[in-house]
Amino acid sequence: MEKIYTIPVNEAFDASAADAACGCPFCRLYNELEYKEIDAILGAAMMEPDIRIQTNKKGFCKTHFDLMFDFKNRLGLALMLESHLGENKSGAFPHGLLALGKDKTATLAAMSENCYVCDKIEFHFSKMLDTAVFLYESEEAFRKKFAAVPYFCLPHYTRLLRYAKAKLPKKAYADFEKAAMALEEAYYGALTEDISWFCKKFDYRYENEPWNNAKDAVERAGKFLRGDLHTMKKN
Repeated sequence: MEKIYTIPVNEAFDASAADAACGCPFCRLYNELEYKEIDAILGAAMMEPDIRIQTNKKGFCKTHFDLMFDFKNRLGLALMLESHLGENKSGAFPHGLLALGKDKTATLAAMSENCYVCDKIEFHFSKMLDTAVFLYESEEAFRKKFAAVPYFCLPHYTRLLRYAKAKLPKKAYADFEKAAMALEEAYYGALTEDISWFCKKFDYRYENEPWNNAKDAVERAGKFLRGDLHTMKKN
């Protein structure tokens, strides 16, 4: 029986299984989480005291700062930045930049290395990985969806196997790994051939040959190798 927490995972796998252009289902899940978190932080959640305490403390990484900047709510972003900068001024620069001692570098590192949005996404995304492993172990219907997706990007494939190894019994993990590896190897092989054909198409001897599936091979290789993240669209 489907639970609320399994719905997003099932929907992402359904979409990828139905349309190969959707790519890695975990990239889709990540992008949906990212959109929702940024939409929330620049909306109703912005003025909630407990959230403002966290954004004051953590701030935002460059990726998420840039995405929020492009979200067309400059005032909301500016209000958060005003309190974030004000909250950290005394800790980071108590006597000015030139008087900064070694004991203050930890404060500066926290301001430049932490990100409220990254932490929120990771909290939910790690649970979605757990849910995918649980569904694979418990539901035959999900195993069919799993086998029908075009691929998992390599970063998410790696994380998925690590989660599965930690959660599943040895025999169940062996079956899981076999199914996941078969899927990845098939896509890897086809992608390698497409990249090779893409390169050949720039040789005059092949210029009149059809592109087949190679025309977008470079873009697909990037998505496979590094993931298709930060698209800022609601899937």
